[in-house]
Amino acid sequence: MSLGGFDTHANQSGTQQQLLMYVADALEGFLKDVQRIGRAADIAVMLFTEFGRRVAQNQSQGTDHGAATPMYIIGEPVKGGVYGQYPSLDHLDDNGDLIMTTDFRRVYATMIKEWMGFEHLTMILKGDFPTLAVFS
Repeated sequence: MSLGGFDTHANQSGTQQQLLMYVADALEGFLKDVQRIGRAADIAVMLFTEFGRRVAQNQSQGTDHGAATPMYIIGEPVKGGVYGQYPSLDHLDDNGDLIMTTDFRRVYATMIKEWMGFEHLTMILKGDFPTLAVFS
């Protein structure tokens, strides 16, 4: 699934809330459907955005592109919780962005190795990225 419109440089609060509700509703419907057909144990969803947002609001009541962003892995086989450290709002980089605490390639590595069962991560990710032990 792909949903555009998150590039909210102006008037972010209403737009962002509506877009996140669309995402939540779509995920809820999908997960209920796979549960209904008895396939919930076979499904893991990775959810992320291609860019983060700045911490501070700009002059147009929006936020500009930032650095760090959350990633989610959702599904019945997922051990819930937070993996990695919360970024600090007190320690931003020189651009006013959150500082990444977990490399996104670790999340990719987790999905590729732990979920898909492919062992040769360096061939795909061009480096060694430890997995996060997300799956039960």
